[in-house]
Order: sequence, then structure tokens, then C-alpha cells
Amino acid sequence: MVRIRLRRVGAKNQPSYRIVVTDSRSPRDGRFIEKIGFYNPRTEPAMMEVDEARALYWLDKGAQPSNAVKRIFVKLGTMDRFERLRAGESLDILLAEVEAAAEASGEVDPRTRRDDLGAAPKKKPAAKVEEPHPEPEPVPDEDEVEEIEAAADEPEAEVAIQADEDDEPEDEPAEAEEEDNDD
Repeated sequence: MVRIRLRRVGAKNQPSYRIVVTDSRSPRDGRFIEKIGFYNPRTEPAMMEVDEARALYWLDKGAQPSNAVKRIFVKLGTMDRFERLRAGESLDILLAEVEAAAEASGEVDPRTRRDDLGAAPKKKPAAKVEEPHPEPEPVPDEDEVEEIEAAADEPEAEVAIQADEDDEPEDEPAEAEEEDNDD
């Protein structure tokens, strides 16, 4: 039996497909009779090209489209045109209709990728005023480390001296207040 089906082409993780007419017993990517179209699902919208004259010819000869190809044919209107061809409409009129539809629709850039379009467009961040990074403190060498450790052993004496110095200024303002009261 003759089938119209997809034949995978393209790099790893970047599939695209050819629409081919082949014997149903041949492997997916094996021998084929004729290439009649192309399908790229990685574009937005998916890019589909079919040689309508050859597709209608093979459908008329009894070739059976696979489910995926049938969906493509329905989307492009090929199946409707095939039904009209079977009903007796002229092939020339149907092909002229296909050409007019192709001119009106425009083309899709095949480089447009779906995974690029799925994300929201990136916005430029507002200009930030960068704060200068504080310079890291220098690492003390061995002599400075010994001095710091020695100073760490004597903090109690320094605290006592600082406490005595703090008491003196508090006494002076109290004496000044007493003088103000005598007046």
C-alpha cells in the first residue's frame, strides 16, 4: 500500500519533516517514491508546504495519508480540494485557488523558532548606580597577628582606664549646675 507520511530530517533535537510518498513497508527515514512537501513545527506558526498537484494526484491514485499528514492536509485545505476533485471539479481551478491562497498568506521565516518566542521579551534594566565595593581588609602578616593577640590579653586594664576617664566629665557638669543654683 502507498502511504503519504512524514520523513524526519534535521539535526538532533531540531526536527523538521519532509512529506513523502512511500511504500508502507519501508522504514520511516528509508526509501521513498516522491517528496511532495515540507513541514517545520519549530516555527511560529508552523511552516507547511505541499505541492498540491502531486498530493492530489497521489490521493487520487489511492495513497493513504498518515494521521499527521492528514491533519496538515486539513489545515491547508488539501483534503477539501480532494473531495471537490472527486466530486468532478476541474484540477486547474483547484490549483489556481491554491496559488491565490499562497500569494495572499505570505511566507513564514523558517529561522523563527518556537522556543525563542515562548519567553516574554527581555526588557532593558533601568540604569543602576553601582555602589563602590568596600575594599577588603588587608590580611595581617604574622607580626601583626602576634601584636593583636597580645593586645587582646590586656583589654581589662584598658577598660578600667576608660571608665575612669568617662567619670570625670560627668562630675564637671554637675559642679556647674551647683554654681548656677547659688545665684
